[in-house]
Amino acid sequence: MTNLVISRDRSVLKAKVERVAERVLIHTLLVLGTILVLVPFAWTLSTSLKSDKQVLEFPPSWIPSPPIWYNYVEIFEARPFLVWYKNSLFVAAVCLFGEVLSSAIVAYGFARLRFKGRNVLFFVLLSTMMIPFHLLIVPRFVMFKVFGWLNTFRPMTIPAFFGSAFSIFLLRQYFMTIPLDLDDAAKIDGAGYLQTFLRIILPLAKPALGAVAIFQFMSSWRDFTGPLIYLSSEENYTLPLGLYTYQADYFPEWNLFMAASVIAMVLPIVVFLIAQKYFISGLALVGTGGTKG
Repeated sequence: MTNLVISRDRSVLKAKVERVAERVLIHTLLVLGTILVLVPFAWTLSTSLKSDKQVLEFPPSWIPSPPIWYNYVEIFEARPFLVWYKNSLFVAAVCLFGEVLSSAIVAYGFARLRFKGRNVLFFVLLSTMMIPFHLLIVPRFVMFKVFGWLNTFRPMTIPAFFGSAFSIFLLRQYFMTIPLDLDDAAKIDGAGYLQTFLRIILPLAKPALGAVAIFQFMSSWRDFTGPLIYLSSEENYTLPLGLYTYQADYFPEWNLFMAASVIAMVLPIVVFLIAQKYFISGLALVGTGGTKG
């Protein structure tokens, strides 16, 4: 009997040690991952406060002495940085609205409506995700040139109102987790498809809509290829293309480039912190195939 008790205690102790070791390993990996993410940001912040000479010092120093806060003022004086910021904000806001609206409508049709060929059309839609983006650059450029849209924001904003396969797929998967009984109840009360979509589906799909909104905002905010191809005048530049001009000079202004990069990162970080609750819960529910209660 005593041997059985000792053996059980050893098993319990071994299980506890394994759980503690697993937690230590997980937290160690998380700390290392956090450090890997924060080190580039810390270097960017440090460089943004240095002078031209301090930037080129070797070995490099992490703490600028003294910190030059005027770099954050000079970026607005040296280049039309505020104009670029407004342009990026406009493009991101329009794309966010268009992407969420159009993708939600299409996803609602695939998830809640019954019509012939629905699965085939959805398969064709998903197949478009396999088309390389670079394959579409030339046809799109020619098309937008014929439309007279070059050097305007239209080539970067209008396509968002036609949705994207990924956003439609994400929203469709979420819409399918919402019980169909709610649609039936709405029909009994006299609601049509549009009223059901606006008053029932959308309020319940805030997590998925938040996830799509963040994905689209981040994608539009950091888009470099689109502005590089379609924009030619400096007053129409967006932030990514404007930041590139800091490196295009023969002598790059790395301290100003880093200061501008820090300011450019502020808005995406704030947006993510505000919407992270919806973002994480939406992806978690879609990924696990759970249902809303």
